[in-house]
Amino acid sequence: MNKSMLVAALLAVTFLAACDRPTVVTVPTPVPGPAGATGATGATGDTGSTGATGKTGTGAVIIVTPAASAP
Repeated sequence: MNKSMLVAALLAVTFLAACDRPTVVTVPTPVPGPAGATGATGATGDTGSTGATGKTGTGAVIIVTPAASAP
């Protein structure tokens, strides 16, 4: 009895899964129209003021080497 119910359930699932066929809808892409006229150019922007000069360095370079790994 248990085997026949199991087989019936598996067959029902198989038949129901086989019936599900999703419909594929292809949407046509729109065709672009002709290009319009070119617009007028905009006004030229102002240039900003230059920044202040930074401080000069001491010329020292500090190099930190990583610690050696254990073999």
